[in-house]
Amino acid sequence: MTDLTRMGRRSGALTATTPTTRARVGEGTRMIALGAKRLLDVVVAALGLLVLSPLLFLIAITIRLESSGPAFFRQVRLGRDATPFTFYKFRTMTDGNDPSIHRRYVERLITKPSEQLKGDTGSFKLENDPRLTRLGRVLRRTSLDELPQLFNVFAGDMSLVGPRPPIAYEAELYTDRARRRLECKPGITGLWQVSGRCLTTFDEMVELDIEYIDNWSLGLDMAILVRTLPAVLSGKGAW
Repeated sequence: MTDLTRMGRRSGALTATTPTTRARVGEGTRMIALGAKRLLDVVVAALGLLVLSPLLFLIAITIRLESSGPAFFRQVRLGRDATPFTFYKFRTMTDGNDPSIHRRYVERLITKPSEQLKGDTGSFKLENDPRLTRLGRVLRRTSLDELPQLFNVFAGDMSLVGPRPPIAYEAELYTDRARRRLECKPGITGLWQVSGRCLTTFDEMVELDIEYIDNWSLGLDMAILVRTLPAVLSGKGAW
């Protein structure tokens, strides 16, 4: 168990003395915490979109000037309980690229993990993906490509904190344990993102996501959010 989840457990600890009472108090506390989580999502997403609107506009214009195609990338991803939704990012690749490159890599990453899948920086990611644009590489290294997901958070498809949403063909390869990642709303950041991101294996990512789900509390979310900015600025595991 990571230090963050220990902190989350302490912040969500119950003081009731009987099993029945603990169950009632625990369920009531959880519902209040989930409501607070959603409120936090809406407020932060709305403020973020408002404050960052000049930056979002500048990035969108720069993408359009650098290469042909839309500024935003839209893709169907799976949310809680494998519910499909439209996922938004800034486009970091050439328009109309071949998705089979990613699909083949993901299939190997999930079903046949190997050290050979590591890139030059030690990350489990397609570091030399020929589909990436020059600006796209910068946006990915700085995680600025993820900012449009604030729209997903505001709409309720995603949360600020949670497991990353998979593509359908990724989820088709999941074991029963890996499918537990779909038990909660996906997030922009999460325990995996502040624990090394792409430097971890797929199985390690799954275990981090399950640890988050099993130990979730509002305190854990706050701890992850606090650690997100330093993780982004360090660039550790980003690609």
